Amino acid sequence: MENSIFQDKEEIAIDAIPLATKPPMIVEYKIVKEGQKGFYHLIRADGSSKRYSSMIKMLQNIDREDLETLWKLVKAKHGNTRPEDDYERVFWGDLKVMFEPDIKSEVWRSLQGYKVTVWKLFDSCGVHFVRFKDLHIFMLVEKRYPLTPITITNMLNKKLQADHWNKMCYQLLKLMTKQEKGQ
Repeated sequence: MENSIFQDKEEIAIDAIPLATKPPMIVEYKIVKEGQKGFYHLIRADGSSKRYSSMIKMLQNIDREDLETLWKLVKAKHGNTRPEDDYERVFWGDLKVMFEPDIKSEVWRSLQGYKVTVWKLFDSCGVHFVRFKDLHIFMLVEKRYPLTPITITNMLNKKLQADHWNKMCYQLLKLMTKQEKGQ
């Protein structure tokens, strides 16, 4: 006879409710204009959708998988052809620089001499953002970008903004410090 704490062999059903669930995958995006304002409208597989007034607001609310899916959708729609519409062009440009940085691109040359005003980490999607006086750039945390040592020094002096300090923050600081020293 087996020793058992349970007298019956009855199965117990437990309805587990996950503490956090990932929303369904993004299947479509649209740039929606209301008057002079444009919004990034993301549509998920279950039909739910959400609008974001800026790339920053969107990055605060999506994860890396969502970001990669968005890039695939944008590439499928436009490829390497720069869109004509202003909002679409900015969105395509931000994602293209992030995922496919071109060292010869005007983006990197235009950073020369600009002072960093904000350096922020969006750890949910692994992106860091640098704002300069008249422009901004979004970069994936794990990628090396053609930033000059002066730009990196400005970033490090400005100090990284993060919602909470974690391993990703330290890895980014380590990468930037190495890159600043030319390693």
